[in-house]
Amino acid sequence: MMSEFVLPRFIFCLIQYLREGYNEPAADVPSEKDLNKVLQLLEPQISFLEDLTKMGGAMRSVLTQVLTNQQNYKDLTSGLGENTYAKKSHEKYLIALKSSGLTYPEDKLIYGMQEPSAGTSTLAVQGFAGATGTLGQVDSSDEEDQDGSQGLGKRKRVKLSSGTKDQSIMDVLKHKSFLEELLFWTIKYEFPQKMVTFLLNMLPDQEYKVAFTKTFVQHYAFIMKTLKKSHESDTMSNRIVHISVQLFSNEELARQVTEECQLLDIMVTVLLYMMESCLIKSELQDEENSLHVVVNCGEALLKNNTYWPLVSDFINILSHQSVAKRFLEDHGLLVTWMNFVSFFQGMNLNKRELNEHVEFESQTYYAAFAAELEACAQPMWGLLSHCKVRETQEYTRNVVRYCLEALQDWFDAINFVDEPAPNQVSFHLPLHRYYAMFLSKAVKCQELDLDSVLPDQEMLMKLMIHPLQIQASLAEIHSNMWVRNGLQIKGQAMTYVQSHFCNSMIDPDIYLLQVCASRLDPDYVISSVFERFKVVDLLTMASQHQNIVLDAEHERSMLEGALTFLVILLSLRLHLGMSDDEILRAEMVAQLCMNDRTHSSLLDLIPENPNPKSGIIPGSYSFESVLSTVADFKAPVFEPGGSMQQGMYTPKGEVWDQEFDPVMVILRTVYRRDVQSAMDRYTAFLKQSGKFSGNPWPPYKKRTPLHPSYKGLMRLLHCKTLHIVLFTLLYKILMDHQNLSEHVLCMVLYLIELGLENSPEEESDEEAPVGGPERCHDSWFPGSNLVSNMRHFINYVRVRVPETAPEVKRDSPASTSSDSLGSLQNSGTAQVFSLVAERRRKFQEIINRSSSEANQVVRPKTSSKWCAPGSAPQLTTAILEIKESILSLLIKLHHKLSGKQNSYYPPWLDDIEILIQPEIPKYSHGDGITAVERILLKAALQSRMNKRLIEEICRKVTPPVPPKKITAAEKKTLDKEERRQKARERQQKLLAEFASRQKSFMETAMDVDSPETDIPMEITTAEPQVSEAVYDCVICGQSGPSSEDRPTGLVVLLQASSVLGQCRDSIEPKKLPVTEEEQIYPWDTCAAVHDVRLSLLQRYFKDSSCLLAVSVGWEGGVYVQTCGHTLHIDCHKSYMESLRNDQVLQGFSVDKGEFTCPLCRQFANSVLPCYPGSSVENNLWQRPSNRSMQDLIKEVEELQGRPGVFTSETNLSKEMESVMKDIKNTTQKKYRDYSKTPSSPDNDFLFMYSVARTNLELELIHRGGNLCSGGASTAGKRSCLNQLFHVLALHMRLYSIDSEYNPWRKLTQLIEDMNSQLRNEEQLEVPILYHDVTSLLLIQILTMPHPLHKDHFTCIVKVLFTLLYTQALAALSVKCSEEDRSAWKHVGALKKNPCDAEKSYEVLLSFVISELSKGKLYHEEGSQECAMVSPIAWSPESMERYLQDFCLPFLRITSLLQHHLFGEDLPSCQEEEEFSVLASCLGLLPAFYQTAHPFISASCLNWPVPAFDIISQWCFEINSFTERHAEQGKALLIQESRWKLPHLLQLPENYNTIFQYYHRKTCSVCTKVPKDPAVCLVCGTFVCLKGLCCKQQSYCECVLHSQNCGAGTGIFLLINASVIIIIRGHRFCLWGSVYLDAHGEEDRDLRRGKPLYICKERYKVLEQQWISHTFDHINKRWGPHYNGL
Repeated sequence: MMSEFVLPRFIFCLIQYLREGYNEPAADVPSEKDLNKVLQLLEPQISFLEDLTKMGGAMRSVLTQVLTNQQNYKDLTSGLGENTYAKKSHEKYLIALKSSGLTYPEDKLIYGMQEPSAGTSTLAVQGFAGATGTLGQVDSSDEEDQDGSQGLGKRKRVKLSSGTKDQSIMDVLKHKSFLEELLFWTIKYEFPQKMVTFLLNMLPDQEYKVAFTKTFVQHYAFIMKTLKKSHESDTMSNRIVHISVQLFSNEELARQVTEECQLLDIMVTVLLYMMESCLIKSELQDEENSLHVVVNCGEALLKNNTYWPLVSDFINILSHQSVAKRFLEDHGLLVTWMNFVSFFQGMNLNKRELNEHVEFESQTYYAAFAAELEACAQPMWGLLSHCKVRETQEYTRNVVRYCLEALQDWFDAINFVDEPAPNQVSFHLPLHRYYAMFLSKAVKCQELDLDSVLPDQEMLMKLMIHPLQIQASLAEIHSNMWVRNGLQIKGQAMTYVQSHFCNSMIDPDIYLLQVCASRLDPDYVISSVFERFKVVDLLTMASQHQNIVLDAEHERSMLEGALTFLVILLSLRLHLGMSDDEILRAEMVAQLCMNDRTHSSLLDLIPENPNPKSGIIPGSYSFESVLSTVADFKAPVFEPGGSMQQGMYTPKGEVWDQEFDPVMVILRTVYRRDVQSAMDRYTAFLKQSGKFSGNPWPPYKKRTPLHPSYKGLMRLLHCKTLHIVLFTLLYKILMDHQNLSEHVLCMVLYLIELGLENSPEEESDEEAPVGGPERCHDSWFPGSNLVSNMRHFINYVRVRVPETAPEVKRDSPASTSSDSLGSLQNSGTAQVFSLVAERRRKFQEIINRSSSEANQVVRPKTSSKWCAPGSAPQLTTAILEIKESILSLLIKLHHKLSGKQNSYYPPWLDDIEILIQPEIPKYSHGDGITAVERILLKAALQSRMNKRLIEEICRKVTPPVPPKKITAAEKKTLDKEERRQKARERQQKLLAEFASRQKSFMETAMDVDSPETDIPMEITTAEPQVSEAVYDCVICGQSGPSSEDRPTGLVVLLQASSVLGQCRDSIEPKKLPVTEEEQIYPWDTCAAVHDVRLSLLQRYFKDSSCLLAVSVGWEGGVYVQTCGHTLHIDCHKSYMESLRNDQVLQGFSVDKGEFTCPLCRQFANSVLPCYPGSSVENNLWQRPSNRSMQDLIKEVEELQGRPGVFTSETNLSKEMESVMKDIKNTTQKKYRDYSKTPSSPDNDFLFMYSVARTNLELELIHRGGNLCSGGASTAGKRSCLNQLFHVLALHMRLYSIDSEYNPWRKLTQLIEDMNSQLRNEEQLEVPILYHDVTSLLLIQILTMPHPLHKDHFTCIVKVLFTLLYTQALAALSVKCSEEDRSAWKHVGALKKNPCDAEKSYEVLLSFVISELSKGKLYHEEGSQECAMVSPIAWSPESMERYLQDFCLPFLRITSLLQHHLFGEDLPSCQEEEEFSVLASCLGLLPAFYQTAHPFISASCLNWPVPAFDIISQWCFEINSFTERHAEQGKALLIQESRWKLPHLLQLPENYNTIFQYYHRKTCSVCTKVPKDPAVCLVCGTFVCLKGLCCKQQSYCECVLHSQNCGAGTGIFLLINASVIIIIRGHRFCLWGSVYLDAHGEEDRDLRRGKPLYICKERYKVLEQQWISHTFDHINKRWGPHYNGL
């Protein structure tokens, strides 16, 4: 029921809505808004249909019935009957059809057939034959309209009428079912997404699938028209392909539609029509009369690639064998298709600008190259893939036949005879390339006889011209002859050879030229080449010549171009016999030789078959295996500059040794510099492997044997024209004529060697008689074989020279003597101008041979063009005496190259074996000299006469007598060479020296951690007796001490750091959470523990006292580092001023005081003044005195009591103040203010000594957390701690500590009445056992006047060590169980005899336990006990270990401090003896202490007052506190001091693990899934990068987090890009990726989608840079983030 009644009406209703809503606007383009409104109204209806499709197969088949039922459709929509609404609706439908340029068949009976898809209808509408101008307006029901378009069609000559194509394909649509009209409206409305989804959801129903595919094909032309008009062609294209790919990828369906609906006809016709709308007249060749039309690349259709959906469908269906077969068999289709291809033949014509630069550089060439690749080449590769076997020969014959026809039509249309028009080139010859590729396929795979598919000679000559013109133009472009055409012409030349285009462009072109050359007369080919390259005039024996077509500065590079092209033409074997795997290997070697390559760039650079479906990608499966045989993988490494390397492939040694092929490299280079790069790498390899030390030439490589079909190609090497050219060039090089380069010589020798390698089988040593009508060159060479021509002597040559040439004057006496003239006649003189004449003559011969009526009409025109140069009046004829043969020239050349007379000696005279078993290597390294020797050896091997002649020439020890001038000239060039050589050596020496200097400088300046290579800084003066340190200012270059009024300062970088706060007590780094269960809690970090401790103290004790008991700066501490360079502070100010005025600077902000060190360019932001006086505290202070400890303690107290005052306002004191301000401003306020009363001086005091602590602790971390390595570390050499202490001390001495509260007294004096002390305080002082001993040390040192006595320092350390030791004992006692405690108490009490009780830890421990037992410290509830107490029983060893570990951090920091203050080196030691070594270094151990028995830490104690008294005094304070707060008292005693080194989070092996978890994770702040998720690698927090959702007071989340987590430094992993980003203050940089694919490459933005794995080395480097605070120095590309990350 429902299906019969409801659905048809429902769908009809939908269609009526669509008809109703579609208003035909005036401009034939419905406004977007209206269409979208209609679609929004219909949204629920279409959704309902969509839901129906999801109900399953049964419902879908019901829907199919409804949609395809023709009767229903007729009844409801015909518009007949009473219903006026239906009528109106039907009228609207007809109007819509009409306006689309379509007719409803009933309107016109002239179509004869009603079935729109019947391609059999041969009735092509006559009116249409010429009038298919712009299809949009052609409406066959309107005669005037036709006339209008007739006018439009005038400018376009369209060859549609020739095909049997039925006009109805384009113009007739008849809808017979709902489905058809639905699709019609879908197209009209430009494929709304909902409709597309509905139509596609129905596809599982087979019946529907067929019906829909047929309907789609029926509407194909209409789709094209709509697409052309559409504004949103991109979106629309995507949706069309979305549908068509589902329909046409199914071979069965494609075949069915091809048979039943003429799918191929429709597609080809539609493509043809589409391109016709943008044709223009071709201006190639004959501008006025050309009848050829080409596409206009400037049109939107081509510029925006609007055609691609249609082309992609076409390529798609051609991938099916059955469909392609039909196409290749259908002659009509092939004709039409060739017609289509010819629209692209010669498009985007370039005309060379000769006068001024073009005003506007058009970029149409992108469109042209894309169009040829997509519309011509890809279908061609698709067709080729079906011509792989012998059975398919017929197809190839068809294609070749129609291709040649189309080419013939093209030549006729452009009026082409034999001369291409000068100064124009089009890179687009798709017809030539179709022809070439099918020929290649025929020979390679189908075993077709090549000659059976080749045209006559005349056609071959024509075929050759345009590809040759492109090759010559390439050389012109590279010689800068097209420079006035702008950059785009270079772009075209590059695109033509670029890896994605080369095997559809340059490769077929060169192959076609090879085929033509192998079949045409070789003299004709060679002379054509030199003529096309415009260097004919250069090929004269005369030293001067005129070249009308070429400027002198271009001659050299054009000659090089011509010879290089000949070498490529003769040596390239890509289509002439190489197998696919050999080709792949050659391509790979060429790319690797230019540069090391990453795997992905290599994949990209190897030209693949452009049609991926064709299945003949050159050995994709073998890619990896070939790669592994030719290349070695270089794992990603780091350079000391910190720049990241990717994993690279580099050629194996044997590849350089045997396979490096310069010809292939030249063919494949987009940039000319790559050829040089390949040669440089080759040279480096030869030097390194010791094979050749000089400057090598490109090596000569034996080629793959030619396929028999192409044997004729080698005739080029054995033709007189080439031999004359080679002879002339050798002579000119020998005579040092201008415009000849080493490159020319190299190519000449290469060609000679190629000729010797490929000489005709057996050459008889008797001279063959000169045969045939070879009139022109008899005078030069007798035969055409290079082997025999080499030894032919040429005596005199007649040349045309300008009258000014030296030859004219020199020859006048010769011509007077009659005998010499007589001999001239028979010894053969000739002019090489005959090259052009020669080409003419051959051409004429061929033409006459092929057609009886020679083309007389064009002759005069051409010859007149060429008379001009000859008739130039200032040319005159001169006769040169030459008397050389190619062999003698080669031998002289050997002398010239080696710079020695008679340098060549035939090797076979010494060792006859050489001739019998010649071991000529396949591949030979060396320079010109070795090349000449190789050639002479080969020549001797091939002919006895040559061998004799070589020996004869060598015997004439006196060289042949050239005119005297020449020896002078030669001498001159030799001198010149020698001078050059010397200059070169000098330059090398200078460069080497410069490089080594630079290296040593870089090491001092840039290295972050390589202690071996560092060179000590200028600051540390070596001689201790020098009282004043001398500094060099890197700006003004003066040296001198730092003084009060002109202070010197160190260049420093101040940065806030939270690295210390990230230390944890476990060695294993935390893992990055990748599941919901894993979480990271920050409670156990160093920063958190210290925070808790401080707040606990502040709860119970006096604030000012608390702030002296701890250090801050674990988070947001200020780290000071320097590059070690110094400058005058006034110089620095003027430097900053100049930076401020220089607007160009980016990367740092001068207003924030940032700058780069003027010498080493290291980033810095402040200057730390150097205190006048010695750089290291003077020796004077270091002598140990014999004063007693008691005296020293008193002196220390006294010195601390003296208030510090700033000396009068000097420049130095001002600078000290300003740098202190800088230090404070470096970190945020919250990291400076810890006191309860804001801005109390205690804050500053705490902050200042904490800065010292931060820097010491960080240096300790940089040394690996201990001092076992000893020595002055890298930080030591470039340390600024000494200067920093001066600045801090000066400021700290401004705050005097009230002597009442000075902790020094508590440490060194006994107080009489403890109780009275406690009673009169309303709030307690922090008990001394709760104090942080290292903080106390810094307070003591920094409040002493500087310079400090070594004695005083040691005294302070000894006193503080007693306190530290007591703390350790107390902590130990708390950790023990109750039983342990009573046992120890007992043991110690027994040993308490007076002699060494104070130095026995057992006695002291027992005393501490008994003292603390008086309070409530040990009393507690049972539940707590198990948590605190460790279950292990304590052995004496483990207790000793615990005590040492407790004290070690203090000893380390103290030793570092001593090292910086007094310049003493740190001793190195084993880890287990670190304690004792440091203790004796600090003077805690008596000098005579023997370390024979196990070391006991207690022996370091030096009690200033009786131990038991002072301990009981200290314990008393604890007891009185624990009376009230036992639990907190206990927690405060146990200080965790054994922090491990900080680490970044540990990342999983596979990137996918991170990606899967985080890229869908919601942000905890805004609960959305962020667009750019990122995760902090320090703490694991998940943040939104750039997310406005989480912005707080204009700070985005990443920036905010970097301030909270790292005090301004943040390290984030961007989840969607796999890249790490560093935020440092107001700047950020992309650091790179720590995840690489299997080939060691990054995949930024995950574009390639390869599996990525962690690269541990990179992550280590990242962590190292974080810990050593060197992000600023190592990463170069910083930019401001404006708080927007």
